[in-house]
Amino acid sequence: MRFLIRVLINAVALGLTFWLVDLCWDGQLLPLLIIALIFGFVNALIRPLVTILTCPLVILTLGLFLVVINGLMLWVTIWLSRAIGIGFTCMPEFFWNLIIGAIVLSIISGVATALIKDDRENR
Repeated sequence: MRFLIRVLINAVALGLTFWLVDLCWDGQLLPLLIIALIFGFVNALIRPLVTILTCPLVILTLGLFLVVINGLMLWVTIWLSRAIGIGFTCMPEFFWNLIIGAIVLSIISGVATALIKDDRENR
């Protein structure tokens, strides 16, 4: 059940991010769930590897490079979604759109996660 709630939170956060920041989303809601699954996969498998490999940059910039990593993970998600043919009409033209999108996505996800209690918090 928690997995489904996490996917729905990611889908809502991604949908709002794609709508607020021009990231070439076609506006369809059903593929958004698949995009949320892809985003979860990218964040679970690729992001830790990239974070470990760029650890000196993260330390040197006092953690600000994590925003760039989040933007890259958003780009990988869009690229994979386009590769399987769902959800996007084009690739974002500017890297700054991805960085702003990563910041907006972090804010929306953080607020949504804070509003929904987890069963494990009571233990």
